[in-house]
Amino acid sequence: MEEESPNHLLNERARRADKIVRNPEKYKICAGCESIIAVKVSICPNCHAYRFMTERNMVIVQAQQLANREPRSVAFRDMD
Repeated sequence: MEEESPNHLLNERARRADKIVRNPEKYKICAGCESIIAVKVSICPNCHAYRFMTERNMVIVQAQQLANREPRSVAFRDMD
């Protein structure tokens, strides 16, 4: 598997965060791992938690924080 440059990863995270900030009502924060996921999801795909925070302002703040740092969690797709 080819590794992506840190700049590319941060740019991708910033792009996703911008999408979330513009539409926070479509997202929620996992109370288990603090990932941002779609509001229609009932179980977190990363940690399998089922409790979420849905307050718009919290979603916006979390998206902005995640956009400015490198990924720290291991996603299921990383296990391949």
